[in-house]
Amino acid sequence: MPPPTTPTTDHHQSITATVQRERSRLGNFIRRRVADQTDAEDILQDVFHEFVEASLLPEPIEQASAWLFRVARNRIIDRFRKKKEVPLDDMAGGGDDDCRLDLLLPSPDAGPEQAYHRAMQLARLQEALEELPPNQRDVFVAHELDGMSFKDMALQSGVSVNTLLGRKRYAVLHLRARLQDLYNE
Repeated sequence: MPPPTTPTTDHHQSITATVQRERSRLGNFIRRRVADQTDAEDILQDVFHEFVEASLLPEPIEQASAWLFRVARNRIIDRFRKKKEVPLDDMAGGGDDDCRLDLLLPSPDAGPEQAYHRAMQLARLQEALEELPPNQRDVFVAHELDGMSFKDMALQSGVSVNTLLGRKRYAVLHLRARLQDLYNE
């Protein structure tokens, strides 16, 4: 690994601007996926620490925002892998909104065998999603995959937040039942 470069004032300002610009969005991204707020804050700090270290290397980070979210996702996955296995129902913490099916999938960077398993599991997830009624599927995809808030969905669709929450709950229950074997593997 090449030695770090000496940072300039412009470099410090660039790092600071990126952290300030991305802090809220990245923090929300992490908090939606990590139930323990202390863990979420630790992950956020780890991501920014790694960003500062990486930005001091001679090779520039091309797309800082994408880089930050990729590192955050990897840190979240690492944190879940370190915890002992728990049943899917326990992982949901009693609330269906906390269950993240994408975190149960193998990492796409874990090698060809894991990439194959991930592709197969994603295909099964897609099949299960297609079985859902369109209104449940749309809410699930918007919230879980696109990261859209229920409040924003309610504003866009004119449907109440409680109705959207109910639709997502039914979608999660269906997907949980349909994909239980993925978790068992």
